[in-house]
Amino acid sequence: MIRILVADDQMLVRAGFRALLGAEDGVEVVGEAADGEQAVSLARSQRPDVVLMDIRMPGLDGLEASR
Repeated sequence: MIRILVADDQMLVRAGFRALLGAEDGVEVVGEAADGEQAVSLARSQRPDVVLMDIRMPGLDGLEASR
């Protein structure tokens, strides 16, 4: 099972990725984040295998959050 965290400031984009990824066998979306700070927090608590991160988000952007 591949555990994925989706981080994007647009709710519809997150919902779309969740729907697409959730339809795949062997893939589980373990969380959604609306900004970089939330993505870092969820990544620490959920320990996903992959983070699908938007690079342009308010506050802490995806590039800084990835660091």
